[in-house]
Amino acid sequence: MRSWRFLLSRRWLTFGAIVVLLCYAAWWLGQWQFHRLEERKESNAVVRANEDRAPSPVGDVLAPGRPVTEDDEWRQVTATGKYDVDDTIIVRYRTRDGQSGIDVVVPLVTGDGATLLVDRGWMATDNQGAEPDDVPTPPGGEVTVEGWARADGTGESTAVSGRSTRAISSERIGAAIGAEVYGGFVVLESEDGEPAAGLEPVELPELNNGPHFFYGLQWWFFGLLAVVGFGYLAWDERRTRRSGDADDSPEQEGGERKRRRAARNARKQQVKAAYQRAYDDERAARAAHRARTMPPSTGSIEPETNDAAGDSTKAATRSNSSGSP
Repeated sequence: MRSWRFLLSRRWLTFGAIVVLLCYAAWWLGQWQFHRLEERKESNAVVRANEDRAPSPVGDVLAPGRPVTEDDEWRQVTATGKYDVDDTIIVRYRTRDGQSGIDVVVPLVTGDGATLLVDRGWMATDNQGAEPDDVPTPPGGEVTVEGWARADGTGESTAVSGRSTRAISSERIGAAIGAEVYGGFVVLESEDGEPAAGLEPVELPELNNGPHFFYGLQWWFFGLLAVVGFGYLAWDERRTRRSGDADDSPEQEGGERKRRRAARNARKQQVKAAYQRAYDDERAARAAHRARTMPPSTGSIEPETNDAAGDSTKAATRSNSSGSP
Protein backbone atom coordinates (compact mmCIF):
# COMPACT_ATOMS: atom_id res chain seq x y z
CA MET A 1 0.00 0.00 0.00
CA ARG A 2 2.97 2.34 0.43
CA SER A 3 3.25 2.59 -3.35
CA TRP A 4 -0.25 4.15 -3.45
CA ARG A 5 0.36 6.75 -0.75
CA PHE A 6 0.91 9.45 -3.36
CA LEU A 7 -2.89 9.44 -3.84
CA LEU A 8 -3.13 11.25 -0.50
CA SER A 9 -1.15 14.21 -1.82
CA ARG A 10 -2.94 17.50 -2.39
CA ARG A 11 -2.53 17.27 -6.16
CA TRP A 12 -4.10 13.82 -6.42
CA LEU A 13 -6.87 14.57 -3.93
CA THR A 14 -7.82 17.66 -5.97
CA PHE A 15 -7.69 15.62 -9.16
CA GLY A 16 -9.90 12.95 -7.60
CA ALA A 17 -12.46 15.52 -6.44
CA ILE A 18 -12.69 16.95 -9.95
CA VAL A 19 -13.23 13.46 -11.39
CA VAL A 20 -16.01 12.81 -8.87
CA LEU A 21 -17.76 16.05 -9.84
CA LEU A 22 -17.43 15.22 -13.53
CA CYS A 23 -18.88 11.75 -12.97
CA TYR A 24 -21.82 13.14 -11.01
CA ALA A 25 -22.52 15.75 -13.71
CA ALA A 26 -22.33 13.09 -16.44
CA TRP A 27 -24.67 10.79 -14.50
CA TRP A 28 -27.18 13.62 -13.88
CA LEU A 29 -27.14 14.73 -17.53
CA GLY A 30 -27.63 11.14 -18.66
CA GLN A 31 -30.60 10.73 -16.32
CA TRP A 32 -32.04 14.01 -17.61
CA GLN A 33 -31.83 12.77 -21.20
CA PHE A 34 -33.52 9.48 -20.31
CA HIS A 35 -36.22 11.40 -18.45
CA ARG A 36 -36.81 13.51 -21.55
CA LEU A 37 -37.02 10.30 -23.56
CA GLU A 38 -39.81 9.02 -21.33
CA GLU A 39 -41.65 12.34 -21.62
CA ARG A 40 -41.38 12.23 -25.39
CA LYS A 41 -42.68 8.67 -25.51
CA GLU A 42 -45.68 9.66 -23.41
CA SER A 43 -46.33 12.73 -25.56
CA ASN A 44 -46.08 10.70 -28.76
CA ALA A 45 -48.54 8.16 -27.36
CA VAL A 46 -51.05 10.95 -26.63
CA VAL A 47 -50.62 12.46 -30.10
CA ARG A 48 -51.08 9.10 -31.82
CA ALA A 49 -54.20 8.39 -29.79
CA ASN A 50 -55.68 11.83 -30.53
CA GLU A 51 -54.90 11.61 -34.24
CA ASP A 52 -56.89 8.39 -34.46
CA ARG A 53 -59.95 9.92 -32.79
CA ALA A 54 -62.76 11.48 -34.78
CA PRO A 55 -62.89 15.30 -34.75
CA SER A 56 -64.93 16.77 -31.89
CA PRO A 57 -66.77 20.11 -31.63
CA VAL A 58 -64.46 22.76 -30.24
CA GLY A 59 -66.73 23.27 -27.22
CA ASP A 60 -66.15 19.65 -26.13
CA VAL A 61 -62.39 20.15 -25.96
CA LEU A 62 -61.69 23.84 -25.36
CA ALA A 63 -63.35 26.49 -23.23
CA PRO A 64 -62.79 30.23 -22.70
CA GLY A 65 -60.18 30.88 -20.01
CA ARG A 66 -59.28 27.20 -19.61
CA PRO A 67 -55.84 25.95 -20.70
CA VAL A 68 -55.48 22.93 -22.96
CA THR A 69 -54.69 19.78 -21.00
CA GLU A 70 -51.91 17.38 -21.95
CA ASP A 71 -54.46 14.72 -22.88
CA ASP A 72 -56.13 17.11 -25.34
CA GLU A 73 -52.91 18.27 -27.02
CA TRP A 74 -53.14 17.66 -30.80
CA ARG A 75 -56.74 16.54 -30.54
CA GLN A 76 -58.77 17.25 -33.69
CA VAL A 77 -61.62 19.76 -33.31
CA THR A 78 -64.11 21.50 -35.59
CA ALA A 79 -65.63 24.98 -35.31
CA THR A 80 -67.94 27.15 -37.43
CA GLY A 81 -67.90 30.92 -37.52
CA LYS A 82 -66.62 34.01 -39.34
CA TYR A 83 -63.00 35.17 -39.57
CA ASP A 84 -62.26 38.58 -38.02
CA VAL A 85 -59.65 39.71 -40.56
CA ASP A 86 -59.11 43.10 -38.92
CA ASP A 87 -57.63 41.40 -35.83
CA THR A 88 -55.16 39.23 -37.73
CA ILE A 89 -52.01 38.55 -35.68
CA ILE A 90 -48.56 37.88 -37.17
CA VAL A 91 -46.34 35.35 -35.37
CA ARG A 92 -42.77 36.22 -36.29
CA TYR A 93 -39.49 34.24 -36.30
CA ARG A 94 -40.96 30.98 -37.57
CA THR A 95 -38.00 29.53 -39.50
CA ARG A 96 -38.58 26.50 -41.71
CA ASP A 97 -35.79 24.63 -43.54
CA GLY A 98 -33.45 27.54 -42.91
CA GLN A 99 -35.86 30.10 -44.40
CA SER A 100 -37.39 32.87 -42.32
CA GLY A 101 -41.13 33.24 -42.23
CA ILE A 102 -44.26 33.93 -40.19
CA ASP A 103 -47.39 32.16 -39.00
CA VAL A 104 -50.74 33.84 -39.63
CA VAL A 105 -53.26 33.73 -36.78
CA VAL A 106 -56.81 34.90 -37.53
CA PRO A 107 -59.57 34.98 -34.87
CA LEU A 108 -62.70 32.96 -35.73
CA VAL A 109 -65.83 34.28 -34.07
CA THR A 110 -67.99 31.20 -33.42
CA GLY A 111 -71.75 30.93 -33.20
CA ASP A 112 -71.75 30.96 -29.37
CA GLY A 113 -69.95 34.32 -29.33
CA ALA A 114 -66.55 33.05 -28.15
CA THR A 115 -63.50 33.57 -30.39
CA LEU A 116 -61.21 30.75 -31.49
CA LEU A 117 -57.62 31.59 -32.49
CA VAL A 118 -56.81 29.77 -35.73
CA ASP A 119 -53.23 29.41 -36.95
CA ARG A 120 -53.97 29.25 -40.68
CA GLY A 121 -50.41 28.39 -41.79
CA TRP A 122 -46.88 29.55 -42.57
CA MET A 123 -45.64 32.05 -45.14
CA ALA A 124 -42.04 32.64 -46.23
CA THR A 125 -41.12 36.29 -45.72
CA ASP A 126 -38.80 38.66 -43.95
CA ASN A 127 -39.50 38.40 -40.24
CA GLN A 128 -39.60 42.16 -39.78
CA GLY A 129 -41.20 43.21 -43.05
CA ALA A 130 -44.54 41.39 -43.23
CA GLU A 131 -47.66 43.06 -41.88
CA PRO A 132 -51.22 41.69 -41.35
CA ASP A 133 -52.36 43.39 -44.57
CA ASP A 134 -49.66 41.52 -46.56
CA VAL A 135 -50.91 37.99 -45.86
CA PRO A 136 -53.47 35.96 -47.85
CA THR A 137 -57.06 36.80 -46.97
CA PRO A 138 -59.16 34.02 -45.41
CA PRO A 139 -62.58 33.03 -46.82
CA GLY A 140 -65.39 35.49 -46.19
CA GLY A 141 -68.71 34.62 -44.61
CA GLU A 142 -69.38 31.58 -42.48
CA VAL A 143 -66.70 28.91 -42.65
CA THR A 144 -66.13 25.56 -40.93
CA VAL A 145 -62.57 24.89 -39.84
CA GLU A 146 -60.95 21.66 -38.73
CA GLY A 147 -57.60 21.43 -36.98
CA TRP A 148 -55.53 20.32 -34.00
CA ALA A 149 -55.81 21.81 -30.54
CA ARG A 150 -52.60 23.30 -29.14
CA ALA A 151 -51.60 24.66 -25.75
CA ASP A 152 -50.64 28.32 -25.27
CA GLY A 153 -47.06 29.50 -25.29
CA THR A 154 -45.49 30.99 -22.18
CA GLY A 155 -42.95 33.64 -21.28
CA GLU A 156 -42.14 37.11 -22.57
CA SER A 157 -42.23 35.88 -26.17
CA THR A 158 -46.05 35.86 -25.98
CA ALA A 159 -46.27 39.65 -25.62
CA VAL A 160 -48.38 41.27 -28.36
CA SER A 161 -47.15 44.48 -29.91
CA GLY A 162 -48.52 46.12 -33.05
CA ARG A 163 -50.63 43.04 -33.99
CA SER A 164 -47.59 40.79 -33.89
CA THR A 165 -46.02 38.38 -31.40
CA ARG A 166 -43.37 35.66 -31.22
CA ALA A 167 -45.49 32.95 -29.57
CA ILE A 168 -49.25 32.37 -29.37
CA SER A 169 -51.02 32.97 -26.08
CA SER A 170 -54.81 33.09 -26.10
CA GLU A 171 -54.79 35.21 -22.95
CA ARG A 172 -52.42 37.82 -24.36
CA ILE A 173 -54.06 37.96 -27.79
CA GLY A 174 -57.56 38.05 -26.29
CA ALA A 175 -56.56 41.08 -24.22
CA ALA A 176 -54.99 42.73 -27.27
CA ILE A 177 -58.08 42.35 -29.49
CA GLY A 178 -60.59 42.83 -26.67
CA ALA A 179 -62.45 39.52 -27.16
CA GLU A 180 -63.36 36.46 -25.11
CA VAL A 181 -61.27 33.63 -26.57
CA TYR A 182 -61.03 29.90 -26.10
CA GLY A 183 -58.01 28.71 -24.15
CA GLY A 184 -55.23 27.53 -26.45
CA PHE A 185 -55.51 27.74 -30.23
CA VAL A 186 -56.12 25.53 -33.28
CA VAL A 187 -53.60 24.63 -35.98
CA LEU A 188 -55.59 24.60 -39.21
CA GLU A 189 -55.88 21.44 -41.26
CA SER A 190 -58.68 22.62 -43.55
CA GLU A 191 -61.40 25.26 -43.90
CA ASP A 192 -64.53 24.16 -45.67
CA GLY A 193 -62.61 21.01 -46.57
CA GLU A 194 -59.69 22.83 -48.29
CA PRO A 195 -56.25 23.89 -47.04
CA ALA A 196 -55.64 27.59 -46.55
CA ALA A 197 -54.89 29.28 -49.88
CA GLY A 198 -51.46 30.92 -50.19
CA LEU A 199 -50.10 29.46 -46.95
CA GLU A 200 -48.05 26.37 -46.12
CA PRO A 201 -49.67 23.97 -43.61
CA VAL A 202 -48.21 24.08 -40.12
CA GLU A 203 -45.73 21.23 -39.59
CA LEU A 204 -46.97 18.39 -37.41
CA PRO A 205 -44.72 16.92 -34.70
CA GLU A 206 -42.34 14.08 -35.54
CA LEU A 207 -43.49 11.00 -33.66
CA ASN A 208 -40.09 9.48 -32.97
CA ASN A 209 -37.99 9.13 -29.85
CA GLY A 210 -35.40 11.67 -30.94
CA PRO A 211 -31.73 11.51 -29.94
CA HIS A 212 -32.32 11.41 -26.16
CA PHE A 213 -31.38 7.74 -25.70
CA PHE A 214 -28.00 8.12 -27.42
CA TYR A 215 -27.36 11.43 -25.67
CA GLY A 216 -27.94 9.71 -22.32
CA LEU A 217 -25.51 6.90 -23.19
CA GLN A 218 -23.00 9.48 -24.37
CA TRP A 219 -23.05 11.34 -21.06
CA TRP A 220 -22.66 8.11 -19.10
CA PHE A 221 -19.75 7.12 -21.34
CA PHE A 222 -18.05 10.43 -20.55
CA GLY A 223 -18.40 9.68 -16.83
CA LEU A 224 -16.94 6.20 -17.28
CA LEU A 225 -14.11 7.64 -19.36
CA ALA A 226 -13.23 10.05 -16.53
CA VAL A 227 -12.99 7.15 -14.05
CA VAL A 228 -10.89 5.03 -16.40
CA GLY A 229 -8.62 7.98 -17.15
CA PHE A 230 -8.06 8.65 -13.45
CA GLY A 231 -7.26 5.00 -12.82
CA TYR A 232 -4.80 4.83 -15.70
CA LEU A 233 -2.96 7.99 -14.63
CA ALA A 234 -2.74 6.72 -11.04
CA TRP A 235 -1.38 3.36 -12.23
CA ASP A 236 1.18 5.09 -14.45
CA GLU A 237 2.31 7.30 -11.56
CA ARG A 238 2.72 4.26 -9.32
CA ARG A 239 4.67 2.39 -12.01
CA THR A 240 7.00 5.35 -12.54
CA ARG A 241 7.65 5.74 -8.83
CA ARG A 242 8.38 2.05 -8.37
CA SER A 243 10.75 2.06 -11.36
CA GLY A 244 12.53 5.09 -9.95
CA ASP A 245 12.93 3.47 -6.51
CA ALA A 246 14.47 0.35 -8.07
CA ASP A 247 17.04 2.31 -10.13
CA ASP A 248 18.11 4.80 -7.43
CA SER A 249 21.57 4.46 -5.77
CA PRO A 250 21.91 5.13 -2.01
CA GLU A 251 23.00 8.70 -2.79
CA GLN A 252 19.89 9.19 -4.97
CA GLU A 253 17.21 7.47 -2.90
CA GLY A 254 15.09 10.60 -3.12
CA GLY A 255 13.55 9.22 -6.32
CA GLU A 256 12.92 10.80 -9.66
CA ARG A 257 13.60 14.36 -8.54
CA LYS A 258 17.07 13.50 -7.21
CA ARG A 259 17.90 11.58 -10.34
CA ARG A 260 17.07 14.58 -12.46
CA ARG A 261 19.17 16.80 -10.20
CA ALA A 262 22.10 14.36 -10.47
CA ALA A 263 21.76 14.32 -14.25
CA ARG A 264 21.88 18.13 -14.36
CA ASN A 265 24.98 18.16 -12.15
CA ALA A 266 26.65 15.57 -14.37
CA ARG A 267 25.98 17.70 -17.44
CA LYS A 268 27.44 20.73 -15.67
CA GLN A 269 30.60 18.76 -14.80
CA GLN A 270 30.92 17.63 -18.40
CA VAL A 271 30.66 21.20 -19.66
CA LYS A 272 33.18 22.38 -17.04
CA ALA A 273 35.61 19.61 -17.99
CA ALA A 274 35.28 20.51 -21.68
CA TYR A 275 36.11 24.13 -20.94
CA GLN A 276 39.13 23.05 -18.81
CA ARG A 277 40.43 20.81 -21.61
CA ALA A 278 40.08 23.65 -24.11
CA TYR A 279 41.98 25.97 -21.75
CA ASP A 280 44.81 23.46 -21.23
CA ASP A 281 45.08 22.84 -24.96
CA GLU A 282 45.35 26.59 -25.56
CA ARG A 283 48.14 26.96 -23.01
CA ALA A 284 50.05 24.03 -24.47
CA ALA A 285 49.74 25.52 -27.96
CA ARG A 286 51.12 28.85 -26.79
CA ALA A 287 54.09 27.20 -25.04
CA ALA A 288 54.92 25.21 -28.18
CA HIS A 289 54.76 28.39 -30.26
CA ARG A 290 57.22 30.21 -28.00
CA ALA A 291 59.66 27.27 -28.12
CA ARG A 292 59.66 27.30 -31.92
CA THR A 293 60.36 31.07 -32.22
CA MET A 294 63.32 31.35 -29.65
CA PRO A 295 66.86 31.93 -31.44
CA PRO A 296 69.50 29.18 -31.07
CA SER A 297 72.33 29.61 -28.45
CA THR A 298 75.90 30.75 -29.79
CA GLY A 299 77.89 29.88 -26.69
CA SER A 300 79.20 33.47 -26.26
CA ILE A 301 79.07 35.26 -22.96
CA GLU A 302 77.16 38.44 -22.85
CA PRO A 303 79.46 41.42 -22.33
CA GLU A 304 79.75 42.79 -18.84
CA THR A 305 78.25 46.23 -18.45
CA ASN A 306 79.08 48.96 -16.01
CA ASP A 307 76.78 51.74 -14.99
CA ALA A 308 79.44 53.85 -13.13
CA ALA A 309 80.00 57.44 -14.20
CA GLY A 310 82.50 57.79 -16.99
CA ASP A 311 82.28 54.17 -18.06
CA SER A 312 80.92 53.40 -21.45
CA THR A 313 77.69 51.55 -21.16
CA LYS A 314 77.92 47.97 -22.47
CA ALA A 315 81.63 48.55 -23.47
CA ALA A 316 83.91 45.46 -23.35
CA THR A 317 86.42 45.39 -20.44
CA ARG A 318 90.12 45.19 -21.51
CA SER A 319 92.88 43.71 -19.41
CA ASN A 320 95.74 46.11 -18.40
CA SER A 321 98.71 44.12 -19.79
CA SER A 322 101.06 47.05 -20.54
CA GLY A 323 101.30 48.12 -16.95
CA SER A 324 100.74 51.76 -17.86
CA PRO A 325 98.60 53.81 -15.48
